[in-house]
Amino acid sequence: MKASIQPFVKLISLLVALLGLSVTLVGGVGLVLLLSTLGISLPEPTEKGAEAPKTLVETAKIQPLDDSTGMWRAPDLSELDDMPNGDEIKYGRDLIANTSEYLGPRGKVRAMSNGMNCQNCHLKAGTAPLGNNYSAVAANYPKVRARSGQSEDIQKRINDCLERSLNGQTLSRDSKEMNAMVAYIAWLGKEVPKGESPKGVGLYDVPILDRAADPVRGRSVYDTQCASCHQTDGQGIANADNSGYLYPPLWGENSYNSGAGLFRLSRFAGYVKANMPFGASYQRPLLTDQQAWDVAAYVNSLDRPQKDLSMDWPDKSKKPMDHPFGPFSDEFSEQQHKFGPFQPIKEAKAKFK
Repeated sequence: MKASIQPFVKLISLLVALLGLSVTLVGGVGLVLLLSTLGISLPEPTEKGAEAPKTLVETAKIQPLDDSTGMWRAPDLSELDDMPNGDEIKYGRDLIANTSEYLGPRGKVRAMSNGMNCQNCHLKAGTAPLGNNYSAVAANYPKVRARSGQSEDIQKRINDCLERSLNGQTLSRDSKEMNAMVAYIAWLGKEVPKGESPKGVGLYDVPILDRAADPVRGRSVYDTQCASCHQTDGQGIANADNSGYLYPPLWGENSYNSGAGLFRLSRFAGYVKANMPFGASYQRPLLTDQQAWDVAAYVNSLDRPQKDLSMDWPDKSKKPMDHPFGPFSDEFSEQQHKFGPFQPIKEAKAKFK
């Protein structure tokens, strides 16, 4: 490195160390790339006994999870202008994107949920690749789901999300709002052949760790990568008019309950790996696999609303490896089913089949 650059490098490194600066905010990626070019490693605050999370210079080198070749893309919204039920589909999209405005604690249609929006879990109104999108819903419902042991249609699936992820109540199956959301989801998947799932559906499957996910390490990841949006106390940032959240709460009474899909570590880890922190994508992930598992363990170790799950998984052998509530058809504890290590559970389930 040229001598004239060295004082500049030392100054930036000193400022970062003294101020504990986080560059995960908007515009941070550019700074990461600049510092990486200069060969600077940014120090991260650590917790006693915890493994330090990777620096952003290191995570900037993480390989893409996939490429965009053949990736599902949502239909163009402009085509709705010429469709007979275009207004209904637009309303359905708005309900997904701004659920709290209509159905939240101060909802103008009905007060029946926790203030989060459907798109907090189904990113970009259910259109983001590996962001829990709706591309395959219309092509695969109705179907028998192992969680309920029954055949479910799209209406049942929507109500499940309202009861679990939004910790709320169900909508009438023939309500205007239900019909609009079903119409929107059907329109999104209109080009997907029956029984098929396109590339980019669902969430990324993060490779299983050879250890248990660690909430202590996860807290360190959370503090450096997530707290700037979701806040140190995990309660997010509310909209100025209290109609919902700019950044949703990740635990506490206004977050998703224990029956939500994201309460399973593999689902939360896959969600953040491909989409978080702000600025990350499946093409440019910013967390390592270990960080994704550990931050999932931290968030899901904290208090949240509880749901009666006694009717879930009537066939216990079909419970996922990371379903954290017994009884189970195997010998592993609830602790291991929640945090891992998951490989022994996965191998035991394979033998059982």
